[in-house]
Amino acid sequence: MNRSSIRLLLIVFCLLAFPYRSPAPFIYTPGEGWTYEPVGGVGKWQRPRAKDQLDIAQAAFDKADYSLALKAARRVVRVWPLSDYAPQAQYLVGRCFEVHGNDEKAFKEYQKLLEKHPKMLNYEEVLRRQFHIAEKYLAGKWFRLWGVIPFFPSMERTSDMFDKVVKNGPYSDIAPHAQLRVGVAREKQHNYPMAVKAYELAADRYHDRPNIAADALFRAGLA
Repeated sequence: MNRSSIRLLLIVFCLLAFPYRSPAPFIYTPGEGWTYEPVGGVGKWQRPRAKDQLDIAQAAFDKADYSLALKAARRVVRVWPLSDYAPQAQYLVGRCFEVHGNDEKAFKEYQKLLEKHPKMLNYEEVLRRQFHIAEKYLAGKWFRLWGVIPFFPSMERTSDMFDKVVKNGPYSDIAPHAQLRVGVAREKQHNYPMAVKAYELAADRYHDRPNIAADALFRAGLA
């Protein structure tokens, strides 16, 4: 056995024989992902009740500490999914992603909120947020690969976003405009038959809104 092998064995022996506690600033929690925890600060933001945990999330969001707000809100959703505080917590999750510019993730989190809590008070606001996010992609914003790397624009996925807005609130104030945007996205794909169908659906469904119906029929004729 040469000297380097002996030296390596001694180092391994010392590490095993004299373990020491090292700080672990990155903590993984199932359902929440990786979060950064300052040394000595692990768990200090956690609370035993849903309301108290939501208060931590809301206070952090108001102070623009979006990292803390996100993990605190996620914990409410994960630990107390059926509580009265879960809808607001899920809303804060979406808001945190939106503030950070991760619009695709924000849209998905808002979608979860609308599907699980259709009677929430700020339903219309969330619909508008989804609509404005989809408009960014209609204008050419790139979708992200693995949620991280800007990869490509996609009118197929953009059309799907607007379609979800319509289905989430078919008779909301924002739905007619979202239905028209489905047609616009299809036109940008050069998929004119699908564009015509989207415009005709807008004209038919929202015939009681003359401006929307007229615009939809005009766009269908152009397509």
